[in-house]
Amino acid sequence: MLGLMQDWPLLCHRIIDHAARIHAGREVVTRSVEGPIHRTNYAEIRGRALKLAQRLDRQGIRLGDRVATLAWNTWRHLEAWYGIMGIGAVCHTVNPRLFPDQIAWIINHATDRIVMTDITFVPILEKIAGRLPSVERYVVLTDGAHMPRTSLKNAVAYEDWIAEADGDFAWKTFDENTAAAMCYTSGTTGDPKGVVYSHRSNVLHSMIVNNADALGAGSKDTLLPVVPLFHANSWGTAFSAPSMGTRLVMPGARLDGASVYELLSGEKVTFAAGVPTVWLMLLQHMETDNLKLPDLKVVICGGSAMPRSIIKAFDDMGIEVRHAWGMTEMSPRGTVGALQGAFSHLKGDARLDRLQMQGYAPFMVEMKLTDDAGNELPWDGKTPGRLKVRGPAISAAYYRVDDDILDEEGFFDTGDVATLDSYGYLRITDRSKDVIKSGGEWISSIDLENLAVGHPKVAEAAVIGLPHPKWGERPLLIVQVKPGESVTREEMLDFMDGKIAKWWMPDDVAFVDSIPHTATGKILKAALREQFKG
Repeated sequence: MLGLMQDWPLLCHRIIDHAARIHAGREVVTRSVEGPIHRTNYAEIRGRALKLAQRLDRQGIRLGDRVATLAWNTWRHLEAWYGIMGIGAVCHTVNPRLFPDQIAWIINHATDRIVMTDITFVPILEKIAGRLPSVERYVVLTDGAHMPRTSLKNAVAYEDWIAEADGDFAWKTFDENTAAAMCYTSGTTGDPKGVVYSHRSNVLHSMIVNNADALGAGSKDTLLPVVPLFHANSWGTAFSAPSMGTRLVMPGARLDGASVYELLSGEKVTFAAGVPTVWLMLLQHMETDNLKLPDLKVVICGGSAMPRSIIKAFDDMGIEVRHAWGMTEMSPRGTVGALQGAFSHLKGDARLDRLQMQGYAPFMVEMKLTDDAGNELPWDGKTPGRLKVRGPAISAAYYRVDDDILDEEGFFDTGDVATLDSYGYLRITDRSKDVIKSGGEWISSIDLENLAVGHPKVAEAAVIGLPHPKWGERPLLIVQVKPGESVTREEMLDFMDGKIAKWWMPDDVAFVDSIPHTATGKILKAALREQFKG
């Protein structure tokens, strides 16, 4: 016997339809790439997305065709998401921070037919355009007055292009499992891998994100997504915010502390989501000028481990910090660190200990820990294991890759080493390829990094394992000191002494001018291992 409910496919354009109908006047504010602050609303976003969909349809873009974007967080980029997906095409967000050769490889692997780009990235595309045979046209996300002179094939200003459409157009209809978007992993090992999201998975993921203990922003809130639309599905904010009628403030290209503070303060932002480096720059700017953020209620931090010092700084201001974890393959939300009822009373170090964990999985994300042989491990908060996940917004395969990436129970191996406690709280201890194995025991490089960054003179720290004749591997601490400060090896080791097990103590400390990062902001440990080998 089947249920007698309506068959209502979960399609992404239903989200912007809902936003335009119920929350029509809610603003989308952008610091434009051209400079001025731009203001629009969900009703206008929908109308212009329909114009783009109509124009793409006239161009011959059909179901399943890939349309790439290289763009910052702006209202035009948001329109592009809905316009592309609304005709059944696939919105392929390309990370412009990758090396040009990687960008070329990704566009070719996806066989994108159109590339939509901000003026910032036109020079990058001009250098590789001759190697992109599938691309038929470049649409520059600007108006005619700001359109740069360019050699890009059939280049056109976005505003001129969609002005050719009247918007009298209906979204296409198709199965909810149709591909909606693509995002390639950063490719720290081997070639980048294409993750393909469906309409169904995106809509379900928006519900996961809107959980009160996840992002939880509502129609009275204003959200600043510092996390780029080109990074890991933008943590789902492009769908979750419109579905709730949350006012959006888009930061464009300027992500320095002063610029982010200006938007947070001036637009009275209540929720913000971004990576630790952005929050560090913001806090440094606020400390220098003795600034406050009375309207900000919640900060979501993910992408890499959030140092305890950042958590404490926000917590001391009365701003709730939610440490998050996820990955491109998970759409990307895996956990968010809101305090469960059992921990809501905690104060001081006990509170920070809990907030420093990556949180717990919301409904529709299932987890398990296993050893290298696949045997399940206990959720005791102490036993580390390989973290595996499954759910309706988690990848089952990579685009044009034949390898089976799921185990016999349908779980995806995240590549992270972690512990889980009896409440489901996750603590990432390392990447499986970065874990330090000393004397047969694991040392968490992330814990050592977080401890080192707590030193008041340290800007950033990284820990890698180096070969050792007796212990197999031993940790090396690599430190980038804050401008104008100096610190010695002995000072760093004394600072860490007594806060960790003796055998965890780094064997040595190296000081560098800068620590290398991947295009998604993670510490590039492969480069550090190469730099310090021997």
